[in-house]
Amino acid sequence: MNIFSGNSLWQLVYQSDAVSKFVLLILFIMSVICWALFIGKLALLYLKKRQFDVINKNVQKAKNIADLVEITTNAASTTPGYFITKNITFLKEILQGNLQQNINNNEWELIERHIDNTIDSLLLHNEEYLSLLSSSAAVAPLLGLFGTVWGLVHSFMRISETQLADIATIAPGIAEALITTLAGLIVAIPALIMFNYLQTKTRSLEHSLITLADRVTFIFMQRRER
Repeated sequence: MNIFSGNSLWQLVYQSDAVSKFVLLILFIMSVICWALFIGKLALLYLKKRQFDVINKNVQKAKNIADLVEITTNAASTTPGYFITKNITFLKEILQGNLQQNINNNEWELIERHIDNTIDSLLLHNEEYLSLLSSSAAVAPLLGLFGTVWGLVHSFMRISETQLADIATIAPGIAEALITTLAGLIVAIPALIMFNYLQTKTRSLEHSLITLADRVTFIFMQRRER
């Protein structure tokens, strides 16, 4: 029994040649990867945003480094907790474990650079794999177009072999060819929407990270030599 007999769209896929089927398979894999990446990344960004909202609220009430240490005690496994802990650890190394010691200008430059580097590292991690979405949005229509061109060439070759050019002969081949363009657009349009949406979420998270970094820097400045 032919499982494709009840659906004309599936019949076109089933009757297409090996190259067209291969293009459709690649597009299907790209679609699965894009959706899995989007769902996973969206859940992760949502979790991080909640963590930053809670930590930022507590950090705004912090008055000194001891308060920051207390905050990170219960939030060490979170992204904002990691940011604070990493910078406090570096501060301890600079001050040789004495957090009550004043920070001179040279030490302060090192601390500022370390904070900036930590911000860049976290931002880079947040944007990880997003390029797959933008690449899929750009490549999928081209793959679809390649499949269409190949299908049209294949269709015209069949016409030349049969020596028939009526609509009943041409239409199935053209429809077969155009199915890859349709598949390419089905992959590309959601991928582009996903990419732009995650970019917006990433920028929102970046703002929360900068807010946290500003407050941590301000608290550290209390130990800077005047």
